[in-house]
Amino acid sequence: MNPATDQEFVEYVVKAIVDNPEKVKVERKVDEMGVLIELTVDPADMGKIIGKEGRTAKSVRTLLRVLGAKNNARVNLKIIEPEGGRGPAMPEAKTEDKESAGAASVSNPLEDTSTPSEEVKPIEEEKTTPLE
Repeated sequence: MNPATDQEFVEYVVKAIVDNPEKVKVERKVDEMGVLIELTVDPADMGKIIGKEGRTAKSVRTLLRVLGAKNNARVNLKIIEPEGGRGPAMPEAKTEDKESAGAASVSNPLEDTSTPSEEVKPIEEEKTTPLE
């Protein structure tokens, strides 16, 4: 099997997903850690490649891992972030919109927001009797 099959696979899948397939660039590098596929797309297509909560990118990586296992190789996908950050800037909200949107803000689920004074109560186990 052709060793660049993984590169061709990524290029085919990504070009089918994005709006600007002519700007898709896939590079393949081999080192002691395995194969690294570097993917560069148009900044406007980054959201399509990443997907909701990173699901699309994770799916492509999973398929690459399967393809690599078939060829006894470790294959990783690196999505190159475009110059200047994370895509086009969002327009600034008006001040009255900011105040009403503040209540709907989402906190970081990995951040510990509890204070040391909060008491943690253990969960009481229910006592059950065996059925006869």
